[in-house]
Amino acid sequence: MTERRPLLAAGAALLLARARPAAAQPVDTARAASFIQATGRELVAAINGGGGVTQRRDQVAAILRRAVDVEGVGRFILGRYWRVATPEEQAQYMRLFEETLIRNLSARFGEYQGVRFSLGRSQQRTEDDALVNTIVERPNLAPFSLDWRVGEVGGQPRVVDVIAEGTSLRLTTRSEYSAVISRNGGRVAALLDAMRNQVAQLAAREGR
Repeated sequence: MTERRPLLAAGAALLLARARPAAAQPVDTARAASFIQATGRELVAAINGGGGVTQRRDQVAAILRRAVDVEGVGRFILGRYWRVATPEEQAQYMRLFEETLIRNLSARFGEYQGVRFSLGRSQQRTEDDALVNTIVERPNLAPFSLDWRVGEVGGQPRVVDVIAEGTSLRLTTRSEYSAVISRNGGRVAALLDAMRNQVAQLAAREGR
């Protein structure tokens, strides 16, 4: 019996290894940088192109929706409360989160023509995402730094976080959302109400 134990242990280890998902493949930093550069060019072309402010905003929003892993970021931010939420609350949350995220990111690039976007340093951050630095310049405003965390989602590079001047968008938002839910007895519905108010305020500020 003692001689069979190593064989049994080896067999069990092999079965467990097969049952586990394959480890995430490292993101190619050159591929991540190329993706952000292409996205940046699209954003600049939309902002600096013809058409009114509303049209340019809509074009920027469409580009960001393609570039950002909205569902993955949204679920990360809601964290453990995702499992607490009902299916209806999950659907409402994702709709409100997408609108809030896209409006906030769009606002960072401004409404005025003359925006410039340059690529900085790229580096491997973890085994499954890379960090790509960019500098955004807007007329009559100081340039600012945006770091884009890029991961592979469904075999395609997607933005999984944006770091502005050293502050992570998804970590900051996760903390804010968690605080709202905690203050309201763990109810996700309270967060949804707060998000609706935020969307209404953003829309009013944009004149919509």
